[in-house]
Amino acid sequence: QVQLVESGGGLVQAGGSLRLSCQVSGGAIRTYAVGWFRQAPGKERELVASIIWSIGATLYGDSVKGRFTISRDNAKNTVYLVMNSLKPEDTAVYSCAATPTPLRWKDISEYLYWGQGTQVTVSS
Repeated sequence: QVQLVESGGGLVQAGGSLRLSCQVSGGAIRTYAVGWFRQAPGKERELVASIIWSIGATLYGDSVKGRFTISRDNAKNTVYLVMNSLKPEDTAVYSCAATPTPLRWKDISEYLYWGQGTQVTVSS
């Protein structure tokens, strides 16, 4: 069973930066894709970024391209999301999730394992 635990959320001013961490354990995680998602009140959950662990390939949502960077640390079994130039519209609960079908990494329904989420609030 794959388990994911997020950390690193908090309150930051617009233009600032945060780094989120997703500690992953259990399962054959090296064969998975791990993604970061966010959900703001009243809005649907959206894919922020994802990474195919084995090859390091990445994809980003259009609203965060050029500002956010996803990476993974093999030794620590951790996926990071570095968020720069934060905007108030980035405010949301951010969750990491894993899918055992990395070629379908754009499909939220393929992500079977989820963390509990961490709040990110960007003040104007």
